[in-house]
Amino acid sequence: MLDFIRISCAVPAVRVGDVVKNAEEICRYIEKADAGNSDLVVFPELALTGYSCGDLFFQQSLHDAVKVGLRKIAECTAAHPGIHAVVGLPLKVKGNLYNCAALIAGGDVRGIVPKTHIPNYHGFYEKRWFASGKDVEQIWIDGKDLGLKDPDDCFVGADMARNFLFDIGEGTLVGVEICEDLMGPMAESSALAMGGAEVIVNLAASPEAIGKRAFRQDLVKHQSKACCCAYAFCSAGCTESTQDTVFSGHSLIAQQGKILAENAKQIDGDYMITMDCDLGRIRADRMVSKHFGEDRNVVDQGWSENILRADGTLYPLRKLPFVPSNQTERAQRCEEIFNIQVAALKQRLATINANAVIGISGGLDSTLALLVAVEATRQLGKPLSTVYGVTMPCFGTSDRTYQNSWELMKTLGITAKEINIRNAVTQHFADIGHDISKHDGTYENSQARERTQILMDYASIVGGIVVGTGDLSELALGWCTYNGDHMSMYGVNADIPKTLIRWIIETVAQKPEFAASRAVLEDILDTPISPELLPPDAEGKISQQTEDIVGPYALHDFFLYYMLRFGFTPTKIYALACRAFKDDFDGDTIKKWLKTFYRRFFTQQFKRSCVPDGASVGSVGLSPRSTWRMPSDASGRIWLDEIEKL
Repeated sequence: MLDFIRISCAVPAVRVGDVVKNAEEICRYIEKADAGNSDLVVFPELALTGYSCGDLFFQQSLHDAVKVGLRKIAECTAAHPGIHAVVGLPLKVKGNLYNCAALIAGGDVRGIVPKTHIPNYHGFYEKRWFASGKDVEQIWIDGKDLGLKDPDDCFVGADMARNFLFDIGEGTLVGVEICEDLMGPMAESSALAMGGAEVIVNLAASPEAIGKRAFRQDLVKHQSKACCCAYAFCSAGCTESTQDTVFSGHSLIAQQGKILAENAKQIDGDYMITMDCDLGRIRADRMVSKHFGEDRNVVDQGWSENILRADGTLYPLRKLPFVPSNQTERAQRCEEIFNIQVAALKQRLATINANAVIGISGGLDSTLALLVAVEATRQLGKPLSTVYGVTMPCFGTSDRTYQNSWELMKTLGITAKEINIRNAVTQHFADIGHDISKHDGTYENSQARERTQILMDYASIVGGIVVGTGDLSELALGWCTYNGDHMSMYGVNADIPKTLIRWIIETVAQKPEFAASRAVLEDILDTPISPELLPPDAEGKISQQTEDIVGPYALHDFFLYYMLRFGFTPTKIYALACRAFKDDFDGDTIKKWLKTFYRRFFTQQFKRSCVPDGASVGSVGLSPRSTWRMPSDASGRIWLDEIEKL
């Protein structure tokens, strides 16, 4: 239901040539991986014999021992039916010796994959011993030839082919490549992924050398990204022969360009790493990309009745998925977004020869929009006085936001104007017959629409366009007044989630060109989020806080990210949110706001169907022209019904 798979990379303490001991070690790690609820455990290249056997690979005694060891491992998996093991071993087939990987589960060898690219350089002379599996057609190997035949005929044999995909349960397809198969210009894993493999495992024996660890990291990250897959790389450890090389035992588990788990030591052995990978993310991205599963010239080794056991508890999860947790990465992300915003507005202003007009409230959204407008105007070579800021206090304006509005405009050097809308809104209430003491939707929306009307009309006076301030989170919830703050002539924040806006402002505030405004920007960052449409309290402080009404933006941005980015179900989003916010909210609170999110998301699409232009900056957006197409009268019933069952 949650679409996770748990993968282990096990690097046993190999004794070169001692197949009996190596089989025991492999079984020990199979038992350990099974105890940790792993679905798949991967061992290094030729782990059953040791990679560095040399001409011992020509000895019949070694191959007789391999058959005994293989049977022992198969029997071990019979006692641990929830796990699949991928083991490296040499195998003689029709007069040739192949460097192979065997997928073993439930007491059987489910299939065998031969290595395709056989190295013959830098001291690696595998061609001396092994043939390439490149031209191997699908070959049936009888269980007797594998040493698996027993009186009860439990072991029937296995197919051998280089293009196998293994169904290890719930339709999860695993492809296998061996060391050098990854390192050429046409990696085997690329073809396997194109054929539908969601998980790639690589059994390797990669010696250590200067820069080699970083090379493997880059290679695995790239391939997991290019193949949109989970990728497990497991390399022979330091107990291999050191006669000519040192084997590092480097193991990595990556997904879609990110390393999720890796052993810490440069030279390592006799250890295991384990990580959950999110198949839901992989499947969502593949459904969008359309590059995978179209050329399924592969053979499925089905065992689909098996159920994957991973619950995702090992998968790294952030409360704020839009916000990088690393400070350096976060600052870089914010800088990139700000530059995109500036470039977008700059082009629009230059194309139509207009100035920027912005309503300044002293809140986060209008502050970011103003910073973007100022920088765009600066880059256009125009005086900053051609940026027009208008503050429009009314019933809910607090002293703090009012003062911050003026201080921000003054320190930025723009043209500032105040238009108090209290009298205009009061007159409007009288015109439409609304009781001013009734603080309902009409009371709030009238203020928002009056402000928008003023900005639109004022823009025509100063030759400008109204720059919108509304953000992605507000659009998702419909937390905007239709034809009020919902409307502008260009929306620079339309693709920016609320949880990221404060970090962008913080990053921009450190720029030398905004040094004069740094103090007021820091105070704005500390101001509670509010639409300020209801009167302040007796002390003149903000009385209406948005998150008390629609819920915490941290939760809503979490819901939004996983719904739009990956199409996850409410059940999975709820499970992830409970895990990410376990120290902040209980399950009932998360369920309450999840229901609010879905209800508002579906009922408020009509506002998103006619939003102004605004540049896309990330993988999640709600523009009806580019990133999200949804009918305004779509029903959210099945999503809400699912939430009720949580």
